[in-house]
Amino acid sequence: MTVYIDPPTWPGHGRLWSHLISDVSYDELHLFAAALGVPPRAFERDHYDIPSHRYADAVAAGAVEVRSRDVVRLLHAAGLRRRKGS
Repeated sequence: MTVYIDPPTWPGHGRLWSHLISDVSYDELHLFAAALGVPPRAFERDHYDIPSHRYADAVAAGAVEVRSRDVVRLLHAAGLRRRKGS
């Protein structure tokens, strides 16, 4: 199981966010997020939005740190990328 996270550089709602993704399946991603205690409402199309204060928790749980540009590449390669409106 490999789950990836990019640095918390995405602003929103007064804080910075990371994207948590899987390169295998949404099931894998949902299981990882649930084990981390991430609420289902944090899932958006093909990733979970993770607030900066939870970044270290995700990495400690096994998420692999990648650059933000790698998130989209990994999702496309896995066939898991969902664009807005999809």
